[in-house]
Amino acid sequence: MLEGRDWYAVSGATAEALTQLRMVAPESLPARYLNLLAFSDGGEGPLAVQPYNLCLDSAMTVAETINSENNGQADLQGFLIFGSNGGGEYLAFDTREEAPWPVVVIDMVAGGNSASVIAPDFDAFYDRIGFEAEVA
Repeated sequence: MLEGRDWYAVSGATAEALTQLRMVAPESLPARYLNLLAFSDGGEGPLAVQPYNLCLDSAMTVAETINSENNGQADLQGFLIFGSNGGGEYLAFDTREEAPWPVVVIDMVAGGNSASVIAPDFDAFYDRIGFEAEVA
């Protein structure tokens, strides 16, 4: 997984952590997302699309964020945050849509109203992980 890509992996998620995430998350979590967590429960690398960096949250962090309803931020209702760019933007699934959910970037200050789609689904997003953006 992620072979030939720039990715700073950590140990994979435990079966217990993945089970906990599945228990609190919507039913349609993409298999490829869960496989990524099983490979690297967190980690960081470049992203070939804006916001150009992915800091992947661990399965337990995502589960805790879901349980706290996005840390009580009402304007983030309907988004399942799974990481950030490490500098002021969340990466999330837009669960207000039907699955497969689009992947969006959200400005941490502006909130949910700033969400913009960066991939139509997690499979398309995954294909951009670990690669630098091409400069035109």
